[in-house]
Amino acid sequence: MAQGKVEICGVNTAKLPLLKQAQKDALFVRIEQGDKDARQEYIEGNLRLVLSVIKRFSSSNENVDDLFQIGCIGLIKAIDNFDSSLNVKFSTYAVPMIIGEIRRFLRDNSSIRVSRSLKDTAYKAIYAKEAMTKRNLKEPTVMEIAEEIGIPKEDIVYALDAIQSPCSLYEPIFTDGGDTLYVMDQISDKKNKEETWVEHISLSEAMKKLNTREHEIISLRFFEGKTQMEVAEMIGISQAQVSRLEKNALKTMRSYLTA
Repeated sequence: MAQGKVEICGVNTAKLPLLKQAQKDALFVRIEQGDKDARQEYIEGNLRLVLSVIKRFSSSNENVDDLFQIGCIGLIKAIDNFDSSLNVKFSTYAVPMIIGEIRRFLRDNSSIRVSRSLKDTAYKAIYAKEAMTKRNLKEPTVMEIAEEIGIPKEDIVYALDAIQSPCSLYEPIFTDGGDTLYVMDQISDKKNKEETWVEHISLSEAMKKLNTREHEIISLRFFEGKTQMEVAEMIGISQAQVSRLEKNALKTMRSYLTA
């Protein structure tokens, strides 16, 4: 991470304002009354706090501009959730939130590189979503976020998808009675549904070893590309039962084919 950088995200860090405690207290009274100008002034007056935090991550290879933007998100969350009635300094409350936001970013940021413009769009959308949720007491739609920041909704969706970390197909998402369902169990294979391994072996003979329900599940899953949830709805049982029957059926088929 670059050190001693004066301009970060277009902000001249050498000229950042430094608020006195009395000013902070006065601004927070106005913030609690819904004064947007006071909120913006409070954010700008605490950007030095973000700078001090990102110095802790000097060993990171991440771009300092990215860390600064993420830190600002943590700062904004701290401002929006801070309870001034508690006998706690704002910095004491905000620093852990800023650190947590940055650590979450570093943890989730994969080796897949996303362009700067996409990141900027995603950050703007995230910031707008946080602000609109706080203001309207409900989560905004993508269209509402698009109108708020003046960016096409398609670009916002693409940008937010781009910064998501990859998910393993073997990540467990649900456990029912000892039977674990994984991400891959909810994905249909439409591209290769006609080219799966069962078509390259003695399929017809192997499937004769299955009972009626198992035969139906294997057919729906591997020939029609249905997800386990879709199969469950079609035959009227739970997804966990579909998963259990599917595993048993495949085990039976493999045992026959490898005998």
